[in-house]
Amino acid sequence: MNSINNRSIRWGIIGLGNIANKFASDLLKVDGGELYAVASRSQQKSDDFANKYLASIAYNNYQSMVKDPNVDAVYIATPHALHKEHTLLCLEHDKAVLCEKPFAMNKSEVDLMTTTAKEKNVLLMEALWTYFLPHYRFLLDKIQNQTYGELLSLEADFGFSRAFDNNSRLFNKSLGGGSLLDIGIYPIFAALSSIGKPDDIKAQATFFDNDVDSSCTMEFSYKYKVKAKLRSTLLENTPTQATFICERATIKLNGPFHAPTNITIISDDKSEVFDFNYKTHGYNYEIEHFNELLRKGKKESDIMSFEFSNALINTLDDVREVIGLDY
Repeated sequence: MNSINNRSIRWGIIGLGNIANKFASDLLKVDGGELYAVASRSQQKSDDFANKYLASIAYNNYQSMVKDPNVDAVYIATPHALHKEHTLLCLEHDKAVLCEKPFAMNKSEVDLMTTTAKEKNVLLMEALWTYFLPHYRFLLDKIQNQTYGELLSLEADFGFSRAFDNNSRLFNKSLGGGSLLDIGIYPIFAALSSIGKPDDIKAQATFFDNDVDSSCTMEFSYKYKVKAKLRSTLLENTPTQATFICERATIKLNGPFHAPTNITIISDDKSEVFDFNYKTHGYNYEIEHFNELLRKGKKESDIMSFEFSNALINTLDDVREVIGLDY
């Protein structure tokens, strides 16, 4: 096999749903990367996906794909509850893994995944794409450099209205459905990446009749009286914005803040909008980062590190404990 530095990185995808379609579409626009193989339990679905995104081969099971020696990296986009199983399957066959968020269902699963990756000496990263989007990197630069003074507070929400459907993954508790893991992870991510792990967590939730959380309201408290007010809901459409209030300015990530968007900065009674000229769904940025890690022989991201993924799942576990949500 030729050195990975002298050829295109060959990707495989496990789980061919909505997010995988966006990922595959953006992969077509990434130099030095290609969609080589896809896998689904349905051969027809796999064939259709492969034809749509120019994949070389379509498998009707995951085991055959991870055994393919031509696959360099695998993107896992199956339901949350299957992330651990499918990540371990790939790692056991020495495949670099980019696993969709949330990394897994709880801390013990994440610990097993990262420990296995270290033992196998194989690259593994949680695919939380927001961390790599240019507007979010811009925000973090302003916060970390205290361009507008210290950060005083954060408010972030993510909500949309969806009719309850007991057959949908989104409302299936056994698959990790509900507002917290599916979309609440983004406001929590905003707090962790800009402020850090909270010293105290207060939270309240509402539930559907099948015990899946329909909404969750959280307040994170930090030293020096900094607070983050966060919310996720499947009951109504919300602005899905993130507003960072600093000493000398307010930085607003306009909705949807977790996806490609623009930023409004309000200071000294003036408002300025920063546009980042996005031309893709936004998944290409994490793909490019992962490709670079793979080419350099890295086994862990310096941005979406195991330490950060661990803090994220720990915080999700802490919120679940407060609201009484158990999987």
